[in-house]
Amino acid sequence: KNKANPRWYKNIGLGFKTPREAIHGTYIDKKCPFTGPVNIRGRILTGVVKKMKMQRTIVIRRDYLHFVKKYRRFEKRHKNLSVHISPCFRDVNVGDVVTVGECRPLSKTVR
Repeated sequence: KNKANPRWYKNIGLGFKTPREAIHGTYIDKKCPFTGPVNIRGRILTGVVKKMKMQRTIVIRRDYLHFVKKYRRFEKRHKNLSVHISPCFRDVNVGDVVTVGECRPLSKTVR
């Protein structure tokens, strides 16, 4: 079957290689940037994986510093971001540092 009907995938560019699982896998994910119609555009963000309790969605935490003018010092702040994770990324665990690409809104909270 694979010879007659090869799996469709694409190179998303930006220096990211297409995972082997996306090329040879059997999963179906319409929100996957490698095998679906989703385009990565906009910002490339990094964060630490905080929760993995949803299906195909993880929560990452982005820490940053905010400058307070009055005291001329920085304070720590953070944002939690819901992120779609394609089934081709299997070995992601809580605490890992991940790089994510911005795309169109995939759901109410997943951007």
